[in-house]
Amino acid sequence: MGSVNGLGCFRIEASCQKTGARAGILETRHGFVKTPVFMPVGTQATVKAMAPFELKAIGSQIILSNTYHLYLRPGQDVINEAGGLHKFMGWDRPILTDSGGFQVFSLSDLREVNDEGVVFQSHLDGRRHFLTPELAVSIQEKLGSDIAMCLDECVPYPCDEKRSAGAVKRTIEWAARCKKAHSREGQLLFGIVQGSIFPSQRRHCAEALSEADFPGYGIGGLSVGEPHEIMYEMLDELAPVLPALKPRYLMGVGYPPNLIEGVARGVDMFDCVLPTRLGRNGTVFTSRGRLNIKNSVFERDFGPIEQGCTCYACRTVTRAYIRHLYRSREILASRLCTWHNLHFLQKLMERVRSAIVEGTFEMFRKEFNETFRDGENTP
Repeated sequence: MGSVNGLGCFRIEASCQKTGARAGILETRHGFVKTPVFMPVGTQATVKAMAPFELKAIGSQIILSNTYHLYLRPGQDVINEAGGLHKFMGWDRPILTDSGGFQVFSLSDLREVNDEGVVFQSHLDGRRHFLTPELAVSIQEKLGSDIAMCLDECVPYPCDEKRSAGAVKRTIEWAARCKKAHSREGQLLFGIVQGSIFPSQRRHCAEALSEADFPGYGIGGLSVGEPHEIMYEMLDELAPVLPALKPRYLMGVGYPPNLIEGVARGVDMFDCVLPTRLGRNGTVFTSRGRLNIKNSVFERDFGPIEQGCTCYACRTVTRAYIRHLYRSREILASRLCTWHNLHFLQKLMERVRSAIVEGTFEMFRKEFNETFRDGENTP
């Protein structure tokens, strides 16, 4: 059992004897989070197509918001004056904010990085900004999230070893600056492990950040185009290095098989825009894989998206109706498919957690991987 008194306490309730899977509980200022957990992404202080009460209805425990976007619009001062991000968006459960680093480094041609921070050009109005570790922390403190993330340097894939080593060095130095600058009581600050696809760099970064004793650790720079097998290899490298009694957060991962394999390698937390983005474009998750609900095969299909699913969409409407909504360009189509996808992932993680607690995770993992197929499927 990993336990400290007060906020940031992470208690491991059960673990799989033959894999790294574990079921835990993380305490935050706005409540407890049962892990493993998937966090819906609310980039601009809203999970696209979903109201807060709907997120609660599907069982979402914690959501993620984006520091980069909220810094540019409406600004951290506006949100702070509103009483913080929770009051601003009407959500009273835990919130995690990223540091904005991934978005800034995704701008490529619009940014310059040095040891002090990152100069970037706003995608909104072209103005130049200078994001430092201290500013990243200050913004997140004003947002008032329950979990904040250190500023890190995220390199693209593929990346040469020398460039990745430089990013690891900066990430470690920036983490120390973030920790020194962080002062908001009740807000947890997680470090982020970088190192691209180089095992020695991943281990070095994890060891250095572990010595800094953060209350949790993000694993960044994966799911950026590398093969799934390489991502799993990096997780295998990190499992014995990261503190066992601290939560581990695999950033930007939301594809169902990746969630299962991440859990098997000791990951506790995940986030991704995938379920909402796919939903807005008519692709839905099922236990057999993905379906494109816009396909003509569903024109006269009067069954639910998935038999046995208890989400609002599956309980009330049919595949044929949702296809009709998409072809008619109705907003409700995106809402129904997003609702279903988030519900699917929420229930998946609940089943994973139950399997860990009951000692059946290995069997669950095997059956899931045998049933779920990559690519889009037909009914």
